[in-house]
Amino acid sequence: MMKVVVQKVLNASVVVNKEEVGKINSGLLIFVGFTHNDDISNIKYIVNKIVNLRVFEDSNNVMNLSALELNKELLVVSQFTLYADTSKGNRPSYINSLKHEEANVLYDLFVEELKKSNLKVETGIFRSDMKVSLINDGPVTIVIEK
Repeated sequence: MMKVVVQKVLNASVVVNKEEVGKINSGLLIFVGFTHNDDISNIKYIVNKIVNLRVFEDSNNVMNLSALELNKELLVVSQFTLYADTSKGNRPSYINSLKHEEANVLYDLFVEELKKSNLKVETGIFRSDMKVSLINDGPVTIVIEK
């Protein structure tokens, strides 16, 4: 079951080795993790859900508009720790995370599917030590699984 954490942000950026590699203004910061049996159908479902998620305010200040409708920006960060199992002891197990070789393929497919929306899509660097900065707007944080 693919898992994403989506945060509505005023801005967000990712730094790797003291260099900014991805940056967005108003939009969505997306942390994505993959597990066994995830495939392109999971990716397409999640991408459709993200770009059409109605979490932006309309003229009545009601969360009724999507990133797609408002041409918002997206920042994607891979995060295998979304599959941390903390049921035993205090050190999380990541046995449910997909191995990095396979996850990297799905991550690239995920980013490509997001780009098909014609929204600006920025990314971190897969399997890197990333420093993520953000200003969460709302705050709005939503977990989506498929």
